[in-house]
Amino acid sequence: MMASVPNDDTAWAAVLRRDRAFDGRFVTGVLTTGIYCRPSCAARHPLRENVRFYASGAEARATGLRACKRCMPDDVSRDEAAVLAAIDEIKQAEDAPSLTALADIAGYSPTHFQRVFKRATGLSPAAYARALREERARDALSAGESVTNAIYDAGYGSASRFYEDTKGRLGMTASAWRDGGAGVTIHWAVVKTSLGPMLVGATDKGVCRLSFNEDDSELARRFPKAELVEGGKDFERLLADVVASVEAPGDFAHIPLDVKGTAFQEACWKALRDIPAGETRTYADIAAAAGNPKAVRAAGSANARNNVAVLIPCHRVIRTGGDLGGYAYGLDIKRELLAREKN
Repeated sequence: MMASVPNDDTAWAAVLRRDRAFDGRFVTGVLTTGIYCRPSCAARHPLRENVRFYASGAEARATGLRACKRCMPDDVSRDEAAVLAAIDEIKQAEDAPSLTALADIAGYSPTHFQRVFKRATGLSPAAYARALREERARDALSAGESVTNAIYDAGYGSASRFYEDTKGRLGMTASAWRDGGAGVTIHWAVVKTSLGPMLVGATDKGVCRLSFNEDDSELARRFPKAELVEGGKDFERLLADVVASVEAPGDFAHIPLDVKGTAFQEACWKALRDIPAGETRTYADIAAAAGNPKAVRAAGSANARNNVAVLIPCHRVIRTGGDLGGYAYGLDIKRELLAREKN
């Protein structure tokens, strides 16, 4: 977990909310007690003036501090190694290994390993294995393989198991995913907003496209075989909710989405939706929250592949130095969204 150490304000905010995503990125030294802790330590918070931040336990120990016996900050690297070994075992195995088998590899009890794994990846080992199979199936379908071959090559024992596992998560059916939206109806509209013309497209599962200064030709490019229908009664209710959320940014969790990505991309998108309105994160923060602190560049790529602006708030990601960075629809819109949320 060698992501860059955040600035003091970001680090202190992580400590105050006991954010596990920052464990391993720095330790918190408390000068009055002489100990150092993980950012997520459950102990009572010290006064800010008594706190110093260090890149590692070794750096903290060099100043005379000792490790907290409650949160055991030096075990972070051991936990990371255990999780990486388990992920490698899951990837290599034909069938998903049992929790007990993975815990034995790590040298932990099953219950403790389940907590460690979920803290690092956001998923249980079983859910991670399912997500990996889904990702392999999606990749195969996108490459044009037959549905049957993609299902079995991804590690599913039967087609029924694939559809059972992915029900409600893939959104479009497997064949529709492969065939550019074949058999799927997407309702759409372009509406005027204070941020400019906004395109909204939605399947019966949820919003699949939200963008600015685009029209339905963008939907046709992304879903060339889908049926595109302008408007619609049910869609109009959803559209009104989307417009209201964009005009007064805040909590978008109640708006259903139909988005697709790899397991890591979807973990990044979830991390984006978890950022409170009025706050920002760096790409390193998102990578850590998605379970792979070293994948900062991949987190940036996941951010760029977000098809649903605002509702998956990629505008809340800034560069480590505080610079706004880029935005697909221009920095003026990004700046305005952040200003509205902060106010």
